[in-house]
Amino acid sequence: MAKAKRLIKNSVKLVDAVVEVIDARIPISSRNPELDELTASKPRIIVLNKSDMADENATSRWIEFFKKSGSYALSMDSRNQKNAKRLIPVARQALSEQLERWANKGYTGRGIRLMVVGIPNVGKSSLINSLAGSKRAKVEDRPGVTRGGQWVMISSDAELLDMPGILWPKFESRKTGLALAFTGAIKDDIMDIESLSCELINCLKRVSPNSFAARYRLEPKSLESLSDYELLEAVGKSRGFLASGGAVNTERAAAVLLDEFRSGRLGRITLEEPYDDDL
Repeated sequence: MAKAKRLIKNSVKLVDAVVEVIDARIPISSRNPELDELTASKPRIIVLNKSDMADENATSRWIEFFKKSGSYALSMDSRNQKNAKRLIPVARQALSEQLERWANKGYTGRGIRLMVVGIPNVGKSSLINSLAGSKRAKVEDRPGVTRGGQWVMISSDAELLDMPGILWPKFESRKTGLALAFTGAIKDDIMDIESLSCELINCLKRVSPNSFAARYRLEPKSLESLSDYELLEAVGKSRGFLASGGAVNTERAAAVLLDEFRSGRLGRITLEEPYDDDL
């Protein structure tokens, strides 16, 4: 991580603005607080990616929150090329004063340069590929695929500097670590999968009980009467994950629950709100 931080610190002088890609389902937990200090000298555009899997109203509230904090912000599904191309007009808006100064001085030789940063597995590579129109950045649903910075020309008047995704060494709270594990930003083997799924169930009961109950054909009242582990067993039963003797394969149920949350099959769910007391 120290190497990646040095790379960002030394490269920020080469760009005009910074694009920070975050997960729209966990907008606070998916922001590396160390990036603020490393890139503070440049205008900031925050991309709430994976917004197709997040609650629309919550995403709108987050966009307003970030705008009030002094950043430009937009929501996006970076796998959608038309959707991704909305970034460049927003970046030009963020740099409007600088572009006007360039025009007044007769600078016409180069386009805008944007550094793309974010933690692992928030969709930076998918965004760059959509903008470039080709598989220029390696994409894999696994944390830490991009290893070093690389320039990507996306048009005659814009290029991106893709930086490796970095996590910070110590999370501010247990809640942050859990949120990152729920979305796959940190590896599953860092935490027991059944315990992690029980924690996710606890969150789903609070933020999206109806979607959770409907997906696994659970009685809504069972969300209050059963423990989180008993609900995990109910998930397993609903999918027929039974071993000999009728015992539920809770490890398999946990894996399915996490996979279906991460892929958006539980519905559009946001786990964090801008003004949550515990953020």
